[in-house]
Amino acid sequence: MNLHVFVAMPFGIKAADDGCLIDFDQVYAELIRPALESAGLEVLRADEEQGAGDIRADLFQELLMADLVVADLTLDNPNVWYELGVRHALRSRGVILIQGPRAAQPFDTYTDRKLTYHLHDGTPDPNTLAADIAALASMAKNTLNAWRGRKTSPVYSLLPNLEEPDWRRLRVGNTLEYWENHDEWATRIEVARNANRPEDILVLADEAPATPLRVEAHLKAGEALRRMRHFNFALEQCELALEFAPGNDEAARQRGVCLQHLGRIDEARAAYKNLIENDEDDIEAWELLGRLDKEEWVSAWRIEGHTPEQMRQDAAYEDALLRDTILSYSRAFRSSPGHYLSGINAVMMMHVYRELTGDTRYEREAAIMAGGVAWAASCEHDDDCRFWALANLGALAIIDKDPAAVGAAFREAIAHADNDWLALQATYKHLALLAVLGFRPDNVNMALGTLERAMLRIKPPTSQRQPDKVFLFSGHMIDRPDRADPRFPADKEAIAAARIGELLDSLGAGPDDLAMAQGAAGGDILFAEACLARGVPFQMLLPLEEPDFIEASILPSASGEAWRQRYLALRDKLTLPPRIMPDELGPLPRDRDGREMNAFERCNLWLLYSALTQGLSRVRFICLWNGGGGDGAGGTAHMVRAVERRTGQVSWLDTRQLW
Repeated sequence: MNLHVFVAMPFGIKAADDGCLIDFDQVYAELIRPALESAGLEVLRADEEQGAGDIRADLFQELLMADLVVADLTLDNPNVWYELGVRHALRSRGVILIQGPRAAQPFDTYTDRKLTYHLHDGTPDPNTLAADIAALASMAKNTLNAWRGRKTSPVYSLLPNLEEPDWRRLRVGNTLEYWENHDEWATRIEVARNANRPEDILVLADEAPATPLRVEAHLKAGEALRRMRHFNFALEQCELALEFAPGNDEAARQRGVCLQHLGRIDEARAAYKNLIENDEDDIEAWELLGRLDKEEWVSAWRIEGHTPEQMRQDAAYEDALLRDTILSYSRAFRSSPGHYLSGINAVMMMHVYRELTGDTRYEREAAIMAGGVAWAASCEHDDDCRFWALANLGALAIIDKDPAAVGAAFREAIAHADNDWLALQATYKHLALLAVLGFRPDNVNMALGTLERAMLRIKPPTSQRQPDKVFLFSGHMIDRPDRADPRFPADKEAIAAARIGELLDSLGAGPDDLAMAQGAAGGDILFAEACLARGVPFQMLLPLEEPDFIEASILPSASGEAWRQRYLALRDKLTLPPRIMPDELGPLPRDRDGREMNAFERCNLWLLYSALTQGLSRVRFICLWNGGGGDGAGGTAHMVRAVERRTGQVSWLDTRQLW
């Protein structure tokens, strides 16, 4: 989806200060709009808003959410000045000032950089029009690329502690297109997450229904991918969010979590500390830092092959790392005494520290903090958090209660777990750590046994076996009978089929792999047939409903009916049913002019993400291609470009050399 720009300018023909008439509609049509579109932006002027409703509400929404606002100050038009002022009040960045020739510069923007365009007889000067278009396009690109720089709004520059409003809290009405589309999109993200389809999330993340929502889109996608443990892709989404919103703390936190899971510990620590430097009371950052400190302490002593006694000795030796853990968790809890998750970790580590080292320095603090944790957990009223609150009370019981009380506390927690096996497993892993250290063995074993019984009653989430290799294919269709310049003539089918088969053999294709493609007549079907002949499971992804796909991508080929029969025979042999894009990803996104995204381009990205989520190193891309552009959007050339941006493992069957 393209970035969005709103143009604030006069409409129609207006008189300048010297009495000369200026046709601003022509300025917009010949200069401003072409320049901004050439910069890759989606352009809207107020008079182009077609939706019904309150005009001012729509206007304020645009001024809030547009990635860029271009204000034409050629005239002292009150509407333009008003709109510029609203934008300066709502957003700290993203404004371009332009003007035609004028005698005097307004005081309020006298020192602001402006782009001056040229007029002749009240319309864009044809002698300088190309240069003016290029200059405005360049200015737009540079403004967006410099988003991380200083604030450009005088309101935010002169009031440095002023914070931009949260667009979600300024939601104007419930029926505006922005929000209807956003809510539908967010629902699809959640459906994809629940269905464990990270590839769907990656496609949808690029399709935020309005580009100003893309930060939220990338955050939602990143969170979903992180929960699905696709940390590389989740990190990518966080960094995309930070590109345009570098001050977004949630994106920075998620980025740190992803880095931590990827083993990039120093970078994760730097991310958390940077958040804390910006806000010393950032509870989440302190809690995440505590979690990182704890993992570093554990990794220092939990060594495979060591006896429990050796590990306890090593854990005590690494007491400095344990103190760092206690410090971080304690700091989070002191900043927010209701944050019982950080509190219970601090209390538990204090008690572990005493047992390992004999040092009683935390004894009084642990007792006081335990009371605060118990009170905070007991006050939890959110049903979604009730299990964690009760599990915290169970952890407190491990410290100073008997096994019977511990068992009762954890049974109460389990009753509120909503059969969440993963939540039970996470709790079990934390307690297993205490068991290794020999901490309160009777109580810990009671808690572990109680959790084990519950987990045996619940079906754990199934984990799909990952293929050894993933073969992703894109290739030319068999030529139409009337094609003027032959690309894949029907009489070359046998040559292509043989070379595809030879390539699969050279790559060691077999039953432990996975193959993916669309199902068009020609390359796709030849590839699928070759895969099935070698026992390779084949997943077909269709950009259209099946009847429409057959009509568009099979029947137009030479011997189209014969290819249709081959397609149907192929489909009936598949162990994996075809995935239909409109059913799973929803309708194609549209731009403001109502133009749909190309279905075949979208399907190419869907295929690519489906392959990549199996593991980047596993993907082998095969293309049957002449090296040129396609007959339309979404062909092999588009897929090749998309693949090259992600992985270099390409096997190219160059049709110019095959025949």
